[in-house]
Amino acid sequence: MKIKDVFAKERLALSFEVFPPKTETGFESVKAATEEIAKLRPSFMSVTYGAGGGTSKYTLDIAQNIKRMYGVPTLAHLTCVSSSKETVAQKINELKAAGIENVMALRGDIPAALVDADRSKWAYKHAIELVRELKAAGDFCIGGACYPEVHPESATQNEDIRYLKEKVEAGCDFLTTQMFFDNNLLYNFLYKIREAGITVPVITGIMPITNANQVARAIKLSGSFMPQRFKSLVDKFGSDPAAMQQAGIAYATDQIIDLYANGIKNVHVYTMNKPAVAAKIQSNLSDILGK
Repeated sequence: MKIKDVFAKERLALSFEVFPPKTETGFESVKAATEEIAKLRPSFMSVTYGAGGGTSKYTLDIAQNIKRMYGVPTLAHLTCVSSSKETVAQKINELKAAGIENVMALRGDIPAALVDADRSKWAYKHAIELVRELKAAGDFCIGGACYPEVHPESATQNEDIRYLKEKVEAGCDFLTTQMFFDNNLLYNFLYKIREAGITVPVITGIMPITNANQVARAIKLSGSFMPQRFKSLVDKFGSDPAAMQQAGIAYATDQIIDLYANGIKNVHVYTMNKPAVAAKIQSNLSDILGK
């Protein structure tokens, strides 16, 4: 099933993101964790392509397994940063051969070793180039990323939204937001992009912070604004792992309920491959979701 068909339904959608292992030795444990999450029967599951701009040969394996074993629609991430045209063409052919219909087209994070490199001769400088190639290559349902708090490389939000509109016009069927911890930022962002003529569905990305050490990483990855309410939660419970997990799940659940109550239909949870976290959030929303 294509992700855009999920959006066509009137019901509220809750989806989960998982990531493949970094090494072969971790494959079986990650596979088991993703299967436990798939058993929750989310609206769909996304499988990332590898942190730091790296590739992952396990993305397709995880995505295929989820789809084959549990019938859950899957969204495979694909990044293009520092890749050659030939490498990306090969990856697109592999997606086709695997029967993957949904692709998240991302530039990807620039590896630390290439931050200061000359990018003028790179085959791909932005995700829009990958979106165009996917659009031309086959009948994919294509997703793109968006930043409620402005892309870290954009000078202003107006500039960011202008580039985002170009990406949508190049072929994105939907957008998924980077994590955020203040829903008002999301509502303001949605107003601005709709005003700019961006009408595709937007999936809101929620990251349950269940470990105090995740806070610094979340800020580094997304530049997310941390409300005082959230900071107080971490200050109070961060040193107690069990309490922090419970508080983090409660905060994420509260965010999601507010989103649903304000007309948002599609919520995507960054699970960090934690079945217990995914299950608890879904359980907290069971009557709201009708599950």
